[in-house]
Amino acid sequence: MIMRVLRMAVVPLVAVLLIAAPVRAQDRIAAAQDLYATAQYDEALSVLGRLSAEATSSAERQSIDLYRTLCLFAVGRRDEADRAIKGIIERDPLYRPGDDQSPRTHAAFSDARKRMLPGIVQQQYAEAKGAFDRKEFEAAAGVFKRVIDALNDPDMASAAQHPPLSDLRTLAAGFHDLSVNAIPPPLPPPAPVAAPAPVNLPPRIYAAEESGVRPPQAIAQELPGYPGPVPPMGLKGIVEVVINEAGAVESAAMIVPVASNYDKILLSAASRWQFVAATANGAPVKFRKRIHVNVAPPAR
Repeated sequence: MIMRVLRMAVVPLVAVLLIAAPVRAQDRIAAAQDLYATAQYDEALSVLGRLSAEATSSAERQSIDLYRTLCLFAVGRRDEADRAIKGIIERDPLYRPGDDQSPRTHAAFSDARKRMLPGIVQQQYAEAKGAFDRKEFEAAAGVFKRVIDALNDPDMASAAQHPPLSDLRTLAAGFHDLSVNAIPPPLPPPAPVAAPAPVNLPPRIYAAEESGVRPPQAIAQELPGYPGPVPPMGLKGIVEVVINEAGAVESAAMIVPVASNYDKILLSAASRWQFVAATANGAPVKFRKRIHVNVAPPAR
């Protein structure tokens, strides 16, 4: 019981720690900024050094390294400050400190970009061209765009006007357009599958041999009289009728004719016959019924 309670307590504690970790990092960066603002540069550098080892995002590293740079400038450690600036620009070649920073800081970043951007641009161009040659056009277009943006940076204004960077500008612009045009369009959404059209099948017609079916019961099924003398042996035939769900005859046909002068009369009479409709599982159904017809001679 005690162990279960402890396990239950650990889960929310871990969640709290995971949520609190970024908040604590932001608080410690703010604390380092406060130390810098109060000229406690060595203490700020100590805090920033620990934070740099724990930073998980590029934005955190940029913020930490900016304040490391400021503190290093303040204590006269220019070489270390330059290395910190180099790390910032390698992560984001177009990074600029905020307007609240001193002219000296802006000048240091500008000098570093002038030194570093030509090499970074050539490296990025090679990366973009490799992606283009591999037909990775979307990735190539993105990197070519970064090359063009870097060449348009004010700190590159002079170098970008001369080879090899002036040539790279033309090439990067051309390959960027080629890459964008080569990106395949997104696949159209799959067409909705149309529901099959309903098939209107004719109602099933039942027969006497099927189980579970109650045959129709005759209400009016009178045979017409025979026109003329009946042969001594009599006449026989079979008429087939289809009886609908209302008990009426839908169709009638001679399966075995009786006589040509009688069959038409018989079929006409059959069309007027009435039945109690056949049922299947208690519901009225169509039914095919065969009726044997016997025409006997008059008795003597």
